[in-house]
Amino acid sequence: MARAFNFSAGPSVLPDEVLKQAQAELLDWRSSGMSVMEMSHRGKEFMSIAEEFKADLIELMAIPDNYKVLFLQGGATGQFSFIPQNILRGKTKACYVNTGAWSTKAIKAAKNYCDVILSASAESSNFTDIPNVSDWVLDQDAAYLHYTSNETIQGVEFQEIPETKGIPLVCDMSSNILSRPVDVSRYGIIYAGTQKNMGPSGIAVVIVRDDLIGEVDKSLPEIFDYQKQANNDSMLNTPATYNWYLVGLVMKWLKAQGGIAAIEKQNIAQATKLYQAIEISDLYSNPVDKAYRSRMNIPFVLKDNTLDKAFLAGADKNALIGLKGHRLVGGMRASIYNAMTDTGVDALIDFMVEFEKTS
Repeated sequence: MARAFNFSAGPSVLPDEVLKQAQAELLDWRSSGMSVMEMSHRGKEFMSIAEEFKADLIELMAIPDNYKVLFLQGGATGQFSFIPQNILRGKTKACYVNTGAWSTKAIKAAKNYCDVILSASAESSNFTDIPNVSDWVLDQDAAYLHYTSNETIQGVEFQEIPETKGIPLVCDMSSNILSRPVDVSRYGIIYAGTQKNMGPSGIAVVIVRDDLIGEVDKSLPEIFDYQKQANNDSMLNTPATYNWYLVGLVMKWLKAQGGIAAIEKQNIAQATKLYQAIEISDLYSNPVDKAYRSRMNIPFVLKDNTLDKAFLAGADKNALIGLKGHRLVGGMRASIYNAMTDTGVDALIDFMVEFEKTS
């Protein structure tokens, strides 16, 4: 059975090599006589998997020693609430930048725990750009500044790390983590759901600076307390062990590709040729300001939206799946995360060209 080219925004495509290794090890991991799904999360077998994953992630992202690396449940959406509860540290305000749907959700959640200062918003442009950082409102009494580095739905991506004038920087990096090098030391917290660039759904990775944790309200359940999770190797409760294992395999796959610097070159090349195909077309267009276009999520609309259904049906027949745009934006969206192949992107472009000729 041939594999489809999966352009879904998440859960997303996984490397074939990872799936084949998981398949080979499904019944018997490293001669243990057990599937990873059957292992005790506190047994030596699974602990070795957990430690390798953490070590590989630290190596790939060059995470400094003064950061804790947590593997939690609840996805990035859970962190929208857990972050203010963990790092307000007696303060009552936090700054947020609104660049799309996921920023909006983070802001809504944070309002349950603090006063939200809207530092900047791209709502007036229908979230097709990013407000100039020099115009942002930065309140020095805020506990932190939160932004979303890549908006999966709108297809907008920060190309630089914003300057915060000393306010701890918090970033939802769910849809572009590990796709380009970042200087972790410039952040207070980086967090991400794993179901886009890192593996299957079920885990949220939280990278948090030591000095920001340890002061929480007693009413916060301990499984949401970053300090307590750090003290217990993210195992206060039984974690999603098989998902953890699969994300670990993706880390090893990424290292085998040459690491983040190498995968960034691939991402740039793939995004460039897909955007070029859209640019030269009379049928397709991308609404995002060119300076802020995402490498990961590329939305595009057809000049005649009555053709959308035929486009998606034709794409499906050509094993190009997951291209329907989000309901908030409409049109199409091609998500080309780290595991997307050049062959997949070329197949999509070939189909788009042929569809335009025959429509």
